[in-house]
Amino acid sequence: MAMDDVVATFLDLIGDPSVDEVPLTSRPESAGAARRLVLSVLKAWAMPQLNEVVELLVSELVGNAVRHTGARTVGLRLLRRRGWIRVEVRDPSRALPCLMPVRELDVSGRGLFLVDKLADRWGVDLLPRGKTTWFEMRVIDR
Repeated sequence: MAMDDVVATFLDLIGDPSVDEVPLTSRPESAGAARRLVLSVLKAWAMPQLNEVVELLVSELVGNAVRHTGARTVGLRLLRRRGWIRVEVRDPSRALPCLMPVRELDVSGRGLFLVDKLADRWGVDLLPRGKTTWFEMRVIDR
């Protein structure tokens, strides 16, 4: 089976977050599933230059949602528009994430710090039931 077929099969089985929000069970392993999903979409979009940063940042957002919201599931979505990609993680909590100061020896609390430093833009949209935490990366369209 060719790699493109493997990617397509994976997205067909789990769900394609570039088409519709994909629900992920709220467990630590879901960060790994989110990484695999975004890497599959970036491969389909021919954007391998974003792999490392997007993989790290989606892992941080999903990890925060799992750790801090008490949700049963979180939602993952990827959007693409001219010059940008956007990664969204939705959870049922309306509590806003906090960007904390980070010291060199801190072993936790770096998630939003990394998002703030590595993403071009990020934010939170409050919903009637929950919130969507998102980040955006600039891309050069061909």
